[in-house]
Amino acid sequence: MRLLINCFFWCLLTPLICCSQKVDDRLKYLEQKPPSVNPEIFAPGLISKNTESEFGSVFNTEATQFFYGVDINGRTEIRYSELIENKWSKPRTILSHDKYGFNDPFLSPDEKRLYFISERTLDGMGAKQDHDIWYVEKEGNEWSEPINAGPNINSNRNEYYISFTQTGTMYFSSNKITAEKKQSDFDIYSSKSINGKFQKAITLGDSINTSNYEADVFVDPEESYIIFCARRPKGLGRGDLYISFKNTDGTWTKSINMGEKINTKNHELCPFVSKDGKYFFYTSNQDIYWVSTKIIDELKKSR
Repeated sequence: MRLLINCFFWCLLTPLICCSQKVDDRLKYLEQKPPSVNPEIFAPGLISKNTESEFGSVFNTEATQFFYGVDINGRTEIRYSELIENKWSKPRTILSHDKYGFNDPFLSPDEKRLYFISERTLDGMGAKQDHDIWYVEKEGNEWSEPINAGPNINSNRNEYYISFTQTGTMYFSSNKITAEKKQSDFDIYSSKSINGKFQKAITLGDSINTSNYEADVFVDPEESYIIFCARRPKGLGRGDLYISFKNTDGTWTKSINMGEKINTKNHELCPFVSKDGKYFFYTSNQDIYWVSTKIIDELKKSR
């Protein structure tokens, strides 16, 4: 069995994480031309390739580090590219194993942890039948071995995808309370972090969760909206992206389909909004797409 955690790359990115550097905006986001309100494939040929399936992706605050998941014939791994001396590095694998996979990378609010999902057993010796949420933690110039997020997050069923509010509340999805005969019924949960410990996760209300599939949730750091993947009877494809906005009383509006500009007959999933609030990333037809967040503003006005 082989676990790859490339410590050398973590050492290289330490100055980028710990120190705020002024970077020419043209160099950010892998030097890609910014999209309009019409979605475009992100970094075609470099990140989004015809020969692979790309999924969850995340940039750091400065948009100088990029993590994303790749599925190669059913085996998932996490890759990374960084901006060093005004040049982006060639994407390279940073988390992989020959017995279990790694996917859905997401940085903690302070960017000192990289979260992900894996079928890894607690002892790391093999794979199990469900996914847990894990993370690696900064230790000086290196990172720890994978750490399980614990029983307030994980169960003996599947936990998928991760995102955070500014205060450290984790949003994720799970089928932990689903009947055995309907394991595809995922719901969205949130878990507050108090003194660095995740509290018992609670499900969001019925304006978000239904008897259908709801997963892959991104929460705005200010918690003003959430975007998630759902499979619903009136959807446009195998899985659509939906959005819900926070009311002034703290409740969520009834979620709405993000429409034909985003959703297709295929599967849309893995939403992420850049830290500067400018770009919305997601996966469609096994490639990563991006679009201006003006599309979110338009949906808020139209509701």
